[in-house]
Amino acid sequence: MNEDAYKRTGRRLVLWRHGQTSWNLERRFQGTTDIALTETGITQARRAARLLASLEPDAIIASDLKRAAATAGELADVTGLDVTYDEGLRETYAGAWQGLTHQEIIERYNEQYTAWKRGESVRRGGGELETEVADRAAPVVLHHAEKLPENGTLVVVSHGGTIRTTIGRLLGLESGHWESLGGLSNCCWSVLGEGARGWRLLEHNAGTLPEPVLGDDT
Repeated sequence: MNEDAYKRTGRRLVLWRHGQTSWNLERRFQGTTDIALTETGITQARRAARLLASLEPDAIIASDLKRAAATAGELADVTGLDVTYDEGLRETYAGAWQGLTHQEIIERYNEQYTAWKRGESVRRGGGELETEVADRAAPVVLHHAEKLPENGTLVVVSHGGTIRTTIGRLLGLESGHWESLGGLSNCCWSVLGEGARGWRLLEHNAGTLPEPVLGDDT
């Protein structure tokens, strides 16, 4: 078979979650709270950046929150690319939930939490709906994807919840089914490829083992 038959066709999106933070370790809901990476998080980002650089990305975009910006910076250092920051890629705003631990959320907002896990449309802590997060994040990704060269690769550095809702929207899934996409571990990524009928999920939570998923989206 001709070698060209194995070559990738179409654009590629790499949606990369930020590295570890202290609030991840404490199972504390971050949302839009601007928490920095831990030393472990920086190490994770550097390791992942070396792997992602081998994909020869054409562009990097990122949430402007510290944990995502610092993660993106590691890839920028390796590739020499500039990072475009956009607040549309921030994590879900979760109002009163932000700063609470997982256990505190269950104790204080159990009915709301349970409804969310059932896939219902819930303003967690009085914050954003998941569909509203997708409404602001997915267009940012598509806008930058349109600028890619043929078969180009865009790296999107964001947050677990935002990445999941964006993937769900780009795949055309109904919002009630977005929960079927498992969470991303720190500094792991998912890959969407351009197919004849739209975007396809090629990889999910790549680079994860043996790290557990710790974050707002679990």
